[in-house]
Amino acid sequence: MPVMTPDDLHRFLEQEFPQAPPGISVESVDDTTIRVRQKTEDRHLRPGGTISGPTLMAMVDCGFYLLLLARLGPVALAVTTNLNINFMRKPEPGDLLGEGRLLKLGKALAVGDFTIWNEGQKDPVAHATITYSIPPARQ
Repeated sequence: MPVMTPDDLHRFLEQEFPQAPPGISVESVDDTTIRVRQKTEDRHLRPGGTISGPTLMAMVDCGFYLLLLARLGPVALAVTTNLNINFMRKPEPGDLLGEGRLLKLGKALAVGDFTIWNEGQKDPVAHATITYSIPPARQ
């Protein structure tokens, strides 16, 4: 059972992490998975009318961070140690949906993956693997 609910995670972002990507919200979370929505605007687009790579990377990073918080509680100092992303299709303007999975939770590291789709599309636009360092207080 997750320690933090989607409402708890939204409160955490408002109170502790106002720098989080604007427009991101948690739709569901359990012990090993999270589903997030990223609302996009013109500022998320690059020339050519596609959603920018940095927007997708920020969605992955923030989404996986929220999955860790849901599982561990408000561990604010957990940090990304690796993020590898494959851009598979042109992400069209509009809402993005992302699903993250926690594949391994150790004492010092957490490893997972994250897939992103344009809302209403079946084929993913990006897939990432991500590793987070968990602060020693967790050990």
